[in-house]
Order: sequence, then C-alpha cells, then structure tokens
Amino acid sequence: MIRTLLAGTACLALLSACNSEQASEPVDAAQDAMSAPVGQTSAAVMGSNMQSAYIPNAAMGDMYEIQSADIALERSQNAQVKELAQMIKTDHTTASNEMKAMLPQAAPDTTPPTDLDERRQGLIDNLRSASAADFDRVFIDQQIAAHNEALTLHRGFADADSPLAAHARKVVPAIEGHLRMAEQIKAAM
Repeated sequence: MIRTLLAGTACLALLSACNSEQASEPVDAAQDAMSAPVGQTSAAVMGSNMQSAYIPNAAMGDMYEIQSADIALERSQNAQVKELAQMIKTDHTTASNEMKAMLPQAAPDTTPPTDLDERRQGLIDNLRSASAADFDRVFIDQQIAAHNEALTLHRGFADADSPLAAHARKVVPAIEGHLRMAEQIKAAM
C-alpha cells in the first residue's frame, strides 16, 4: 500500500514537472511533493517506539523548521507568514533545546545530528531558490507537510517506554497549532 502510494505520488510529481514550461520550479515542486509522503512514511516507522530513530528525526525536524523559519522571516512580505515563521522558530528552538537537555540522562550514548539529511536540505534549498512570487506558497506547502510529518513522529513515540516520550507528548500541541495556522494561511492564499 505504501509503495503504491509513493509510486503514484512520484508519477504525479514527475508528470507535473514534465508538463511545465519552466524546468527549475517544477523540479523543486516535484521534489517537495515527493518529500511529503516519504517523510510521513519515515515518521510513522521512526516514531514507533524506536528511541534511536526518534532522536535524530526529531532533531532534524527541529533544525529544518528553524532554518526554514529564518528564511521566511527574511524573505516573506506577508505578515501572517512572518508571524507563523516566528512562532515556528521560537517553539522549535525551545523543543530542540529541551530535548538536548534530556539526552544525557535519557539517551547518554546518543548524539543528535548537527546537519540536515539530504531530503530536508533539499527542502531548504528549494525554499531558498523559490521566486519572490512563489515564496509564501512554497513555504506554507512545506510547513504543512513538515508539521504533518512531525505530528506522526511525535504521536508515534508518545507512548514509548522512554523518558523522551514525555517530550514527544509535550511538543504535539505546538505542532498542531503551527499546522492549523499554516492551513489557514494556505486557505486564504
């Protein structure tokens, strides 16, 4: 089922890229479109009580969110987008710092990543290369996908037998709030 979903999404993304007149934007859109189901699938697997997978994915999710928010604060001209970006930066910085503070006792042999994985770095690159006219739409679309992925990850880990499960439960309301706001902004676009 998941393979069929991923294959179908890949075909749609590639068809949309091939049918467009501009090559750079559709390729970025196709890459971003593929990131959503890949991220959701990964989050579902990683969040299912695997502390060794939860930590790097939660850390990279926070890093991506902070970096993308910084870009939005710099590039967006939309007050609502900037408000969301500031909220995302504040909340994900807090979540990242809280998780890092818990690691020495909760997972002493685990070091969180300091760089984004290739998929998330691609999202950042696409956000940076988005035209001024498309920036807000690209940012909001990425945020909706990223926050759905984060919810899947944290909810999946929330009942784990780990001291970090409390962290997973604690961050869910803020992530839900970011997602709701992003969906409202998208509906108004």
